[in-house]
Amino acid sequence: MNFARKVVKALEVPHTHDEGTPSGLQFVSSDDLLPVPIEERTWTAFSYVAFWGSTSINVSTWMITSGMIVLGMSWWQAWLVIWIGYGVMTPFIVLMGRPGAVFHVTFPVVNRASFGIFGSLWCVFNRATMACIWYGVQSSIGGSCVLVMLRAIWPSVNNIPNSMPLSSGTNTRDFMCFFIFWVISLPFIWPPVHKIRHFFTFKTIITIIACLIFMIWCIVKAKGVGPIVKQPGTIHGSELAWAMISGTAVCISNMITLTTNAPDFGSRAKTPSAPVVSQLWSIPLSYGLICLFGVIVSSSSQTIYGEVIWSPVDLLAKFLDDNPSSATRFGVWFIAFSFIVAQIGTNISANSVSAGCDLTALCPRFINIRRGGYISAIVGLVMCPWNLVSSSNRFASYMSAYSVFLSAIAGVMATEYWFVRKGHYNVDDLYVTRKGSWYWYNYGFNPRAYAAYVAGIAINVVGFAGDIGTPVPIAATHIFDLSFFTGFGTSSIVYYILSRIFPVPGAANVFEEIDVSGYEERMTSCNEDTNSKDDCTEKDSSTV
Repeated sequence: MNFARKVVKALEVPHTHDEGTPSGLQFVSSDDLLPVPIEERTWTAFSYVAFWGSTSINVSTWMITSGMIVLGMSWWQAWLVIWIGYGVMTPFIVLMGRPGAVFHVTFPVVNRASFGIFGSLWCVFNRATMACIWYGVQSSIGGSCVLVMLRAIWPSVNNIPNSMPLSSGTNTRDFMCFFIFWVISLPFIWPPVHKIRHFFTFKTIITIIACLIFMIWCIVKAKGVGPIVKQPGTIHGSELAWAMISGTAVCISNMITLTTNAPDFGSRAKTPSAPVVSQLWSIPLSYGLICLFGVIVSSSSQTIYGEVIWSPVDLLAKFLDDNPSSATRFGVWFIAFSFIVAQIGTNISANSVSAGCDLTALCPRFINIRRGGYISAIVGLVMCPWNLVSSSNRFASYMSAYSVFLSAIAGVMATEYWFVRKGHYNVDDLYVTRKGSWYWYNYGFNPRAYAAYVAGIAINVVGFAGDIGTPVPIAATHIFDLSFFTGFGTSSIVYYILSRIFPVPGAANVFEEIDVSGYEERMTSCNEDTNSKDDCTEKDSSTV
């Protein structure tokens, strides 16, 4: 029995609270769930520009216009959709991240304010699941980049014999490359969130250079920008309008995960204003620029090879066919290496950090952000993501379904902060399981939030059935095309009405971003105090 206790103790994450802290609080509190310490609030406006520049550069973003052009849009119509889609989502990211920037708490803690101390666990689990699956998918794409890079060095890699069964869904060569990418990604999970911004800056610089080289190389090779940028659209009127709406929905689906967990990175802001203006222009610009690279390079590929090659990885692989020169091999190696860096950065920013923050809330006694990041990597490995990627229709349907869930969660959270409590927070009560506290509601669950959440999902259920092949009315399909707005709007309206009928503790009439518990003032005074840190911890523990 003593041995078991020692094992459990060894598995616990380091915790600054003293031994006298009630053990029950270990289920709702840990160092990574508490407000970010002042010394770790290091993200400036430039950090957020670098973050979004880093996050936008990946293979998935590069190819996002391809489906729209294939449907019949001209290149500029597809590019306009990119600006609309990401431009529309940008204000939501700023609004959702505001509680994190002001009170320096992460998504799982912000979610407690609306769904309740225990009610938030289901929402957090949903977000963590999405992050883990996306980690595997992005790693699978990263593995294809590794294959191209290795082929540029050792062409014989392409001929590795297969020893894996057909049922595995992959082969020895591809699995080896996937595993190499998976392994080299692991060290990047280790640094704390407030320091990883330096890697985002490095990634943004090197990948932008590689994308420019790739584009210029293709234009020179094709002696022009190719036919795609000259061909007109083939759809018009209402068909074009709904195609553009569907394309916008694709952009929104790619951003919904980053929208809900915006407080994770907002919590590291040096000042509350740092993530505002910097994100409003950097998000649409970053995604618009990368998609433009993708259109021009793919257009050039049609002239070079007689067919449109939308995937930059497939196009680089084509460059390695037919005995390329050493200069070509070096160019392919550098661009493939840059895409590997891009995939690692995207996985860290969008998936491992998010999963780490979420899993911390699910089991704060044994999981911190770092351990949660490694758990997401393990899940991304064992889920065999290449099977998911190989069935693009199934993956698209899965993404659409999760967008519905997350948009309903986001609607409740935004309404709670901006319209119900109007910026008033009680940070202390975010970490207690005591009846009468602001976020205890009904035994830790907020029934208003769940009623609104279900309503936000219900309005899109029929349209989702149509998305997976069931015949449904065209109106339901159009509602599903707008699933983020219908889900977000419905859950937001229902939550606001229920909160007016059944007022919540701390509901305010005037908007004012203030912590009524005074947590920040106590921590500031503790940092300035010449006494030991233990005194501060004791004060904080006695408050909770």
